[in-house]
Amino acid sequence: MSSSPSVPGSVARQRRLPIGAEPVDGGIEFRVWAPQRRRVTLHREDARGRTVSVHPLERDDDGYFSAFVADARAGWRYRFALDDRTERLPDPASRFQPEGPHGSSEIVDPASYAWQDAGWRGIALEDAVLYEMHVGTFTREGTWAGALTRLPRLAELGITVVEMMPIADFPGRFGWGYDGVDLFAPTRLYGRPDDLRRFVDRAHALGIAVVLDVVYNHLGPDGNWLVEYAESYFSATHETEWGRAINFDGEQSAPVREFFLANAAYWIDEFHFDGLRLDATQSMFDESEPHILTAIAQRVRDAGRGRITLLIAENEPQDVRVFRPSSDGGHGLDAAWNDDFHHTAVVALTGRDEAYYGDYGGTPQELVSAITRGYLYQGQHYAWQRSRRGTPTRGIPPSRFVHYLQNHDQVANSLDGRRLHELTSPGRMRAMTALLLLPPPTPMLFQGQEFGASAPFLFFADHEPRLAARVRTGRAEFLEQFPSIAAPGMRDRLPRPDDPATFDRCRLDWAERDEHAGVMELHRDLLRLRRDDPVLRLRGRAGVEGAVLSDAAFVLRFVANTGDDRLLVVNLGAALHPARVPEPLLAPPAGAMWTTLWSSEDPRYGGRGTPEIETSEGRWLIPAEAAVLLGAQPGPPDAR
Repeated sequence: MSSSPSVPGSVARQRRLPIGAEPVDGGIEFRVWAPQRRRVTLHREDARGRTVSVHPLERDDDGYFSAFVADARAGWRYRFALDDRTERLPDPASRFQPEGPHGSSEIVDPASYAWQDAGWRGIALEDAVLYEMHVGTFTREGTWAGALTRLPRLAELGITVVEMMPIADFPGRFGWGYDGVDLFAPTRLYGRPDDLRRFVDRAHALGIAVVLDVVYNHLGPDGNWLVEYAESYFSATHETEWGRAINFDGEQSAPVREFFLANAAYWIDEFHFDGLRLDATQSMFDESEPHILTAIAQRVRDAGRGRITLLIAENEPQDVRVFRPSSDGGHGLDAAWNDDFHHTAVVALTGRDEAYYGDYGGTPQELVSAITRGYLYQGQHYAWQRSRRGTPTRGIPPSRFVHYLQNHDQVANSLDGRRLHELTSPGRMRAMTALLLLPPPTPMLFQGQEFGASAPFLFFADHEPRLAARVRTGRAEFLEQFPSIAAPGMRDRLPRPDDPATFDRCRLDWAERDEHAGVMELHRDLLRLRRDDPVLRLRGRAGVEGAVLSDAAFVLRFVANTGDDRLLVVNLGAALHPARVPEPLLAPPAGAMWTTLWSSEDPRYGGRGTPEIETSEGRWLIPAEAAVLLGAQPGPPDAR
């Protein structure tokens, strides 16, 4: 072991970020915040974790330690020793952990990758079709390199935005990613950092934006070394249901806020992500000004340097402040997931009304209101939570609500993680898919949904045995909110989250894309209509109205300033043959009559064909379990 020259110093060398190891001035500058420590020493290590050289860091008045090491280079492995402790810890802002969160950190030079996306400007929210992806199960390889090969198929389908589930490194061989602990280190499970850059670069070349799911409300229970550097990273006054809350507003919170703001900008700047999906924003507690969400939004916009960036919130209380502009008292994000649409759609398709589905009837009126008004609960009493829920949405553009029929949570919140198409009839599923993809709210598909994947999506997490046992118990207790799962003997049937077989069952089988060609055609045609139809692509700017036709049928009318309206008729029940149709939305534009533009009962999708919805005599024939899109065409001379 040797001690090579190092130059303690400040951050005056044009660092990109306030913490971590960065190439500057021909060497590497290391900087870490450890206000409760007297001494921090850098240990360069070899591949076996043995110290090769040591370098003391100099402390400043704000609790930061830094040093410039002239002979350090990308690829070096290193850890820090704190005070007199013999244990060496990874860098809390490590850019890569080749052996996971408990191993050495590795220096990464972001400038070594030659980007090819100089002309990329991003995707506007109104043009976004989201696709939630878990990289580890998206392909058999479970890597960014493997996922990259499937991107052309997503582009051809009509996907414009990949929403990648969290990738901050975490212990174990597999997991969802929401227990990340190394927030700056793309997990080694999916490849190296440049593999991620290649994925994003290729996506941009195909016209696909990439948004990253990040977790800023807690850190995982294993491998979280932040507390060893500073207790102040975690709140003394707030708690979350998943662990200690982040300290965004307490004592010494300024460096903590900067750590997370730097992380948000880092993904946009160094990996060219097109935005962030922010997990459980209701648990990002902050009583200071500006709110941390507002600050993140501004930092992400700045990092985009003129590119379009999208910020999407998960916000269980349905607080519209997350996407109201800061000038209107909001946080300035772009959109939020709408659980209300999902929940009422699931009840409509399956009749399942257990647990949090119990406050929904799956009625036509609920579905119409979700499309035209966003949230269904806007301040009413919500029996499941025994409190009021939601906020008014008047004046908010429909594109700010992200609608979905499946996502990682909702598929997995069941006994066996089965996909929604396995829980309802094919006709109803096709009709509901049209309701997802044609109206103005921003649609999101969950990986494999577009081809009717048979792979389930289960909860999986690889932890050391004692923690795995606690996680297994906690997951079972969570699912017992569903009476069917809480029934005697059912807990023993739950797949073990730490079993590699549980993880392996969730990998997509891409051969099914060809085997289920009808499902693929359905999604492809609907997304083409969404993109190309002159009325649907208005995204409701001229208005969308809805009306209930029966206890299972309803209609949506997409208004065009030209009078060339569209009518989407959805029937989730038996066929209707109404003798009278006293509903104004069914009336065609003056001098015109309705004609079928598209039907979910097209035989190419596995349907049985569709008669004319409105006959020349004015009679209506609404097929069972179907959605039909109508357009206006000039009527006969006496049509007026």
